[in-house]
Amino acid sequence: MILKKKIPRDFYKLFRTQNMDYYMQLLTALYQAMQEAYALTQLTDSECRSILAETIARVNMVWWDDETEKTEDEGFPGLSPSAVLDRLVKWGWLSSDFDEKLNCYIIGFPEYSRLYAELFDRLGKEDDSMERESILSVYSALYTYDADSEKNNSILKSAVRTSKSLGQMLSNMQDSMRLWFDELSKRRDFIGIQEVLVNEINNRESVKYAILTTTDSFYRYKEAVKELIAKILEENENRREKLMAQKRMLAAQTGGADALQETAADGSTPALLKLERSIQFCEEAAQLVLLVEREFDLIEKKYNRLIELKTVFARRALARIHYLLQEGAGAEDSTLELIGLLNNSGKKNALLEDFRDSLYVTAPFSIVGDDSLYNRRQRQENEFVPLALQEEASSEIADFVPKPLYTGKQLQEFRRQHTKDGIFQVSADTVQSAEDLEKLLFIWQEATQSRQEEDRILLQEEIHQEDGFSYTGFSIDETEN
Repeated sequence: MILKKKIPRDFYKLFRTQNMDYYMQLLTALYQAMQEAYALTQLTDSECRSILAETIARVNMVWWDDETEKTEDEGFPGLSPSAVLDRLVKWGWLSSDFDEKLNCYIIGFPEYSRLYAELFDRLGKEDDSMERESILSVYSALYTYDADSEKNNSILKSAVRTSKSLGQMLSNMQDSMRLWFDELSKRRDFIGIQEVLVNEINNRESVKYAILTTTDSFYRYKEAVKELIAKILEENENRREKLMAQKRMLAAQTGGADALQETAADGSTPALLKLERSIQFCEEAAQLVLLVEREFDLIEKKYNRLIELKTVFARRALARIHYLLQEGAGAEDSTLELIGLLNNSGKKNALLEDFRDSLYVTAPFSIVGDDSLYNRRQRQENEFVPLALQEEASSEIADFVPKPLYTGKQLQEFRRQHTKDGIFQVSADTVQSAEDLEKLLFIWQEATQSRQEEDRILLQEEIHQEDGFSYTGFSIDETEN
């Protein structure tokens, strides 16, 4: 039966009274008390009055007199716990039943009222939808269905509900982001902007956004969810084909399709009914998985859109802050506003006269004052000091020409010292210093400049000295010169 039809006529009086918020808090307190571990049974009327009295004292309620709450047969006036309890029972928010064993009235929530009480409880607490509406929840539901041997379709229905809730949550986050920027744009000072930013950081929507982009990132589970969906669809189709094959086999055994339909209509074969039911479950599972896949594609689009909007609104907020930094606190000139008020006022002349009289309190207005007269400045004229000429440094072109390390005479002297019987011989005693090694290098370059000189060169073994010099021994025949 539809629960809405069970709601009594006076049920909605709670929403028309001025004390609606207080009633919601009192109903939430009763609902939470019934959810406690010690409340193994329903609460009695005395326990309910105690809970209401404690809540009224804790919240420090200021009760308003309302005509909606006044009835002809009201036995308890005001904000007393008995009056509130009696009023909630008469309106249909609570049910009262006399227990002969306990000799007292038992108070409970009707099924339709319990839904409202649960909603009031959720509205008064921090949102815990991060655990219920998350990519991980969708992945967990699909993984559980894949591992379930019975293939319960209720798991897939839960995945569909979670996917739709997650998509709705992403849409709500986009709307909240726009409202946040509108509120930021209305602030004209730094204190107001700071307040909006702090509230946004501590906002539950920001917490959801942080979770969605870090631990519960969409792209962290995207591929896994896609693989699970493809795997479930493939296995479901294979299972359906096997069931259809079993059904055809059973039809062949019972004597054809006509006999099979008559038997199914009579319901005389439980095996056939079981096969039909299993096939329906497979078809329903396929539809549910396709719904999850479609919702998942929508979630991906909304997720990417949310990331883009977050960047756009962050840039707009930064531009707003930069504007205030450049233009100041944004305090507009009130002169135009004052002129507008004077023009729209019927006492314009009287206000101007009062304003004129109040100006004498500070100082009289004067066109020329003491600071307006010309005063000669005490300053010294700058003396003319000619600049001294700077002598240019003399430079010669020879300074830029690199000079050789050794002259030709020095190289010839080194070559003559190590020439014997017309042969320049390089031995271990030839190089005694770094200068000797450089001279030997120049002699080698000079000897290898032409092809004829190379024919007179005879290479020998590698020479390694104790001082660390290493070079190749060679000899040059100079008898042909």
